Amino acid sequence: MAFQSPLAQTNPGATRPSKSTNLKSMGGLALSATLAGLSITLIACGSTTTLNGAGASFPAAIYQRWFKDLADKGVRVNYQSVGSGAGVRQFISRTVDFAASDVPMKADEVAKVPQGVVQIPMTAGAIAVAYNNKGCDLQLSQPQLVDVFLGKINNFSQLGCAAKPIKVVFRSDGSGTTSNFTAHLAAISPAWKNDVGAGKNVKWPTGIGAKGNEGVAAQLTQVDGTIGYVEAAFVKDPLQAAAISNASGQKLKPTLASEQEALAAIDLGPELTGSNANPTKGYPIVTFSWILLYKTGNGARMEALNKVFTHSLSDEAQAMAPDLGFISLPADVLAKSRLALGSIKP
Repeated sequence: MAFQSPLAQTNPGATRPSKSTNLKSMGGLALSATLAGLSITLIACGSTTTLNGAGASFPAAIYQRWFKDLADKGVRVNYQSVGSGAGVRQFISRTVDFAASDVPMKADEVAKVPQGVVQIPMTAGAIAVAYNNKGCDLQLSQPQLVDVFLGKINNFSQLGCAAKPIKVVFRSDGSGTTSNFTAHLAAISPAWKNDVGAGKNVKWPTGIGAKGNEGVAAQLTQVDGTIGYVEAAFVKDPLQAAAISNASGQKLKPTLASEQEALAAIDLGPELTGSNANPTKGYPIVTFSWILLYKTGNGARMEALNKVFTHSLSDEAQAMAPDLGFISLPADVLAKSRLALGSIKP
């Protein structure tokens, strides 16, 4: 990704000044004088501010839709869907204005950001167990789900469908989707917890890797007999979502109602970073997705950041979520997210 300084305010078509350029504000104009050639460029202020963000592929579709709404309102957002792990790394190195992650930053990661970190739940969704096998309606118990991804169940005939080899597809990049999916597997299986574990990257016992939710969905779509995990919005024909068991033994597919029921059981806590890897009600693999902002040091980007995420947390923007395959934030979470946004400083 070609990086543009987070401090930059750009006007499309304007020439970017060289490193030897000094900028001085003057009555709504930026005066740029190149020391070596004494050339002068006048750039109108207050045109378009460009923000750079990177991170989770899980919420990319809804973020791109929200950001598109601001294109004619003075803010352009370049969001790179590179995965939660890469987004957090870029955020720590301060090469972006904000990041997105499906897993909150850990205390040791936050400690690496001297400006401080504000983690804001921005949207939510379900992780579907997606598969490509027409005519097969998968209804998986918790042991069956684990055994598929351990490689112990390797044929659809073991799951009550016509015989066909199972090919597992997993995320090859550092992924919040992987972290949430493996957290569920670890919560329901001591064998998985001890032998594989949970995290953005794990050593998968079987299968092939693909990058991003987009890459996994593409691999599943192209290869018959595959099974993997993706954000529910990526499950499109010929893919289907399996029904999987919650902690009460109820087998459910990801639907808006079943996802909302499970989401309501998550206690975010005072830092707005909580989760529930094995809920007793609703579809069992749901998660919030967070926007990561600097608490201080936002400088000239402050106004644009507020504009972007005030819009994202508006009732109008949140109402778009179900049609895009996501879950609107519950009213109490939305109120807390708005307060958290108000805590960031220039």
